[in-house]
Amino acid sequence: MTTEKIWEGELLEERVIIWDKDSINLYDESGYGKPLPEEEPNRVEMDLVEATYLVEKGKLKVTTKEDGKNKKLSFEDLMKISSERVNEFHPQYIVYRDLRERGYLVKTGYKFGAHFRLYERGVKLKRGPKAAHEHTKAIVHAVPEESAFSLPEMSRATRLAHNIRATMWWAVVDKEGGCTFYQITRISP
Repeated sequence: MTTEKIWEGELLEERVIIWDKDSINLYDESGYGKPLPEEEPNRVEMDLVEATYLVEKGKLKVTTKEDGKNKKLSFEDLMKISSERVNEFHPQYIVYRDLRERGYLVKTGYKFGAHFRLYERGVKLKRGPKAAHEHTKAIVHAVPEESAFSLPEMSRATRLAHNIRATMWWAVVDKEGGCTFYQITRISP
């Protein structure tokens, strides 16, 4: 019987870095983090939402420097720190966890003005040219149910998703921690 490796990462500002060259397998096999540097990577850097999810799943231990010593962070510690450092972290985390547990590959979508990029189930990220099924399927934006937003904001997000041949998903997180996904499409008369 083999045991799955538990990775060790270090919290640095709004990233968790795994300083283990073998951690590149996390990206290659499951799409977690980003191998850096791009040429001959020697580490993986993760967004807080990815790292928090892996901590909750028991696949990652995160430490931070406190008074010159390494302090291990629990899931609750990391949720608290992430909520302080990232605006509306909790709804983002709920949506990320929901999509990952449904089998989707989820990456940050900040360059598209949304929280996440969503890839079809079973897709593995790879560097270099991609086949059509390996491209982003949807852009996902997480919002708490009580938040307000403008129709022009939604329109811009939908138009941007359409420009990259993806759909726009609005993920609404309720107070009980459930999420409802709304697919927004652009109709041309």
